[in-house]
Amino acid sequence: MTNSTVNDYLRTVYEAAVARNANEPEFHQAMHEVLESIAPALVEHPEFIEERILERLVEPERQIMFRVPWTDDSNRVQVNRGFRVQFNSALGPYKGGLRFHPTVNLSIIKFLGFEQIFKNALTGQGIGGGKGGSDFDPHGKSDAEVMRFCQAFMDALYHHIGEYTDVPAGDIGVGGREIGYLFGRFRKLTNRHESGVLTGKGLGWGGAQVRTEATGYGAVFFAEEMLAVRGEGIEGRTAIVSGSGNVATYAIEKVQQLGGKAITASDSSGYIVDEDGIDLELLKQIKEVERLRVSEYAARKSSARFVEGGSVWDVPGDIALPSATQNELSLEGAQALIKNGVIAVSEGANMPTQPDAVHAFQEAGVLFGPGKAANAGGVATSALEMTQNASRERWSFDDSERRLHDIMRNVHRSAYEAAERYGHPGDYVVGANTSAFVQVASAMLAQGVI
Repeated sequence: MTNSTVNDYLRTVYEAAVARNANEPEFHQAMHEVLESIAPALVEHPEFIEERILERLVEPERQIMFRVPWTDDSNRVQVNRGFRVQFNSALGPYKGGLRFHPTVNLSIIKFLGFEQIFKNALTGQGIGGGKGGSDFDPHGKSDAEVMRFCQAFMDALYHHIGEYTDVPAGDIGVGGREIGYLFGRFRKLTNRHESGVLTGKGLGWGGAQVRTEATGYGAVFFAEEMLAVRGEGIEGRTAIVSGSGNVATYAIEKVQQLGGKAITASDSSGYIVDEDGIDLELLKQIKEVERLRVSEYAARKSSARFVEGGSVWDVPGDIALPSATQNELSLEGAQALIKNGVIAVSEGANMPTQPDAVHAFQEAGVLFGPGKAANAGGVATSALEMTQNASRERWSFDDSERRLHDIMRNVHRSAYEAAERYGHPGDYVVGANTSAFVQVASAMLAQGVI
């Protein structure tokens, strides 16, 4: 089968999927990023075309939307919308986070779920892809309001999840507090202490060491592996980090543990620059304890400055770690980073780099680690939590981090070797997508038309 024939086929699949899923731009973007890179694998495996694997892969196995009514502290009824998209279970139970944010809609959940298929495959841990969430905004809500919302959300969701079916975790807006309320309601509704049904739990009731740190640590480990291919490392390098949630915070922590210096963090109000290196204890106090804006960091730290609005990517640095949200890094941001000498970009968030910015990095010879590979550490450690729940074991922090580091090395190796095999050496986008796709497609082929 020729490249031309395969490319025509991929275009047909994409156009049909776009028509079938109208007004879902984020999902279209995620599909396009995968489909434009897997042609070499299809040339080698024409059976995937004959058995219409892609047509099946871009259609979720199940899409669940539901109403979430709850009462606020004024005893007024509020109504939100909930989602769970169970995309593909060929490799194992659906696995993916829940996102609570006012921007959540079906397109975003489907893009995240589609990405999760490939990310989870790359971990090699036997987990499928899914995602969920709600347009509920936990910011500014009392603990009691968050609890009532989480309970109402689980009332609708619990029928559809289970340790052998679908295992949600946290994401933006869903941290330890929310997971606790969700798990408590699940336990009440089912009369089962099924620890493996949710990950990101508290350490005292089934949670795993390093889960909080895993995505940020993993993105830095992936950057470290990419740099090692060129005989370089993190030590002595300056890192530009966006975001100030778990991913950003622990990416900053790991950069500094490895001898680098992370000098930025951001939120929706703007960004901070601290040329002395981010004071992690202060950042955690402001964001995790007091839940304030990053501007407060600059107010308390004389070496830091706050820039309202603007682009954190204008700050010069060697390594960029986009760790906030999708499409945050534009072509203009990429051009600024390239001009300032960036050598590596490792995505901590899901699809944070816009397509033209990805191409700009690749054309400039900048090492680029796509999210489905670079931020796989979070879901990898969630799967490790599932393993511990199933065996009633508890591992130490050091043991858990070692396992995470090994997984990220293997993710890098899989992407690197697939890029070489399919004729795109050094292209981690092609490598990650083809490696993961072949795993999933082979499992789907073996299991028949279901």
